[in-house]
Amino acid sequence: MPMTRKSIAIPLALAAVLAAAAAHAEVPIGQQNSAKGKVLSDTRGMTLYTFDNDQGGIPSCYAGCARNWPPLLAATGAMAEGDFGLARRSDGAAQWTYHGRPLYTWINDHKAGDITGDGIKGLWHIAQPK
Repeated sequence: MPMTRKSIAIPLALAAVLAAAAAHAEVPIGQQNSAKGKVLSDTRGMTLYTFDNDQGGIPSCYAGCARNWPPLLAATGAMAEGDFGLARRSDGAAQWTYHGRPLYTWINDHKAGDITGDGIKGLWHIAQPK
């Protein structure tokens, strides 16, 4: 059976749609065990934190703060799913949130499950699954 442009175009279009859906389907947040139980983690297994100064789901950690507490940025085209959402940063980047709270890692955590940032200045807290 000879291949026509139409018979090639349809599978290619379907493959593109499926690839785009797969790229946006997964939230890059998992869980790790820590000394305080389960914590949310990024794709490297590093603990995620919330910051009390973030109000109304709006990130407030920038410049020096963000160097120490890197925000968990979302890839272009990422979409909210379930308890995980997206907050817009002042530079236009999207940051992952959990129950509306922006998520960050801590520069002094060195291995999966470290929670050395928990309680710093009474403002930073491990993000734990609910």
